[in-house]
Amino acid sequence: MVEKKEGSGPSKPAGDRSPQLQKPLGHVKKNKQQVSEGFTIKAMMKNTVVEIETLDYNSYLPIFFHGLCEMTFPHEFFARQGIHDMLEHGGNKILPVIPQLIIPIKNALNLRNRQIICTTLKVLQHLVASADMVGRALVPYYRQILPILSIFKNMNVNSGDGIEYSQQKRENIGDLIQETLEAFERCGGENAFINIKYMIPTYQSCILN
Repeated sequence: MVEKKEGSGPSKPAGDRSPQLQKPLGHVKKNKQQVSEGFTIKAMMKNTVVEIETLDYNSYLPIFFHGLCEMTFPHEFFARQGIHDMLEHGGNKILPVIPQLIIPIKNALNLRNRQIICTTLKVLQHLVASADMVGRALVPYYRQILPILSIFKNMNVNSGDGIEYSQQKRENIGDLIQETLEAFERCGGENAFINIKYMIPTYQSCILN
């Protein structure tokens, strides 16, 4: 006769599990996103959403524009990305900061480095289109910004396949300058063209009368 052990019970079929051990799919823990201001320790954490709109534009935007002179990675990348991100989300916070951006723009252009000039021209195109009245606010500063553009306006790459390659990468200085001047005219109001023409006599209006 087989002796039954105390406390033993009938065996459970395979796959049968105690309710306490089985978790419904609906109870799976999800990672929640948390909101943070930029350039903080919290902003570096996983699942953190940075609200660029909450940044102090008077402090941070000029700092990024000073970074236009950087040529080494990752500094030049952070400066360029920071500018475009802030211009994308800045809205009415951008216009009051314009006077603080002129010196770093001028310094970057005055380096006469092709890479920096191309980067700065793309930033200027984004800047004038970033918010209402920004293009008009830049008109009084044409005399500080445009002299270097006048020098490089006709300097396109002209060596074999270099032309096509530079155009694909949008690094043809002559084309970028033309695009930038046209953006200035379109966004700068009624006084933009005459001021561009004064600094760059060869410029022709892009707006049909």
